Amino acid sequence: MSRAEATKARILRAATEEFAAYGIAGARVDRIAKAASANKNLIYVYFCNKDGLFDAVFDAHLGRGLDTVPFTPEDLPDYAGRLFDFFQKHPEVLRLATWHRLERGTAPEREPALAEPAHHDKLASLETVRKDRVGTPGFPPATLLTLVLAIASAWSPTNAASMPATTGLASDPAECRSAIVEAVRRLV
Repeated sequence: MSRAEATKARILRAATEEFAAYGIAGARVDRIAKAASANKNLIYVYFCNKDGLFDAVFDAHLGRGLDTVPFTPEDLPDYAGRLFDFFQKHPEVLRLATWHRLERGTAPEREPALAEPAHHDKLASLETVRKDRVGTPGFPPATLLTLVLAIASAWSPTNAASMPATTGLASDPAECRSAIVEAVRRLV
């Protein structure tokens, strides 16, 4: 890895933490530069501005990051369980997605992760599976994928409906995962 690539990687790691904690508006380029041990001007050279840096972080975690979880349209309960595992290992992903929605809105043209070809491929795969299951009514692919994602992220700290761990309800990750898999199994 070249020196420039190493610096860029440090900036992206520091920016991930900063944006996950403070969002786009609250993030500070000077804090990112300090945490990355990088010159603040390099952030502008590599990413143009703070929004460009957020887009790079968002794409890395929501675009490419979620693609590391193999999509299995014929076994959505298992997919939901693996998504839950991913979210447990990478809680910053859902925080970044939440900040994106809060600060950038929900218009389709402002949803870079949803415009990715991989997302369209998932919807096409779901439609194929749905057509193969003759006589079984189901949700349209976009609705089904949205519901699976919502269920898989049910115990995220960014989910206002999730029960706090202090209540003793579903505080065990294995218990949460099991409930997610079963809920998606019943859904499909």
